Amino acid sequence: MMRNIRTIMVALALIFGATSMATAQSKIAHIDTQKLLEEMPERKSAEAQLKKLEQSYTADIQASLKELETKARTYQNEAASLTEAQLKAREAEFMKKSEEIQTMENNIRQARETAFQNIQKKQQELIEPILKKVRAAVEKVANAQGIQYVLDSSNGSGVIVAKGTDLYSAVKKELGF
Repeated sequence: MMRNIRTIMVALALIFGATSMATAQSKIAHIDTQKLLEEMPERKSAEAQLKKLEQSYTADIQASLKELETKARTYQNEAASLTEAQLKAREAEFMKKSEEIQTMENNIRQARETAFQNIQKKQQELIEPILKKVRAAVEKVANAQGIQYVLDSSNGSGVIVAKGTDLYSAVKKELGF
């Protein structure tokens, strides 16, 4: 009789333990955010805007470089055609031209740096709302499915095995594409 009571108590403890352990387990899912972002129409639009901006900056810088090359070539040809005495007589003029070319080189270098910074800033402005939208959709889908944790299963994200619930299709549907 004592043995039966002890067996029943152990069985009840195991049942309650297993039940509480099952309810305490967190639901975990995963999503390949990189794949999702690549397929979003908003991202494609943002990339097109960035490409157009980059092409604009590149065209401006190329035009400046061409102007610089032309001035440098003209300066070199003019200097090469003069005698030593003529060069000495026009030394101040050539120094001014040399400084002008140096200033143009510095301006082009500065324009490249500014263009790079502006492109990065624009990229951040365009991508940030997209990332917020994805995050909100992931949170909404996860909440609706009772999931507490969502891991990013993109390549290089650190997730080695992603065999659990994949939220990709549900989030994609939530985003409307």
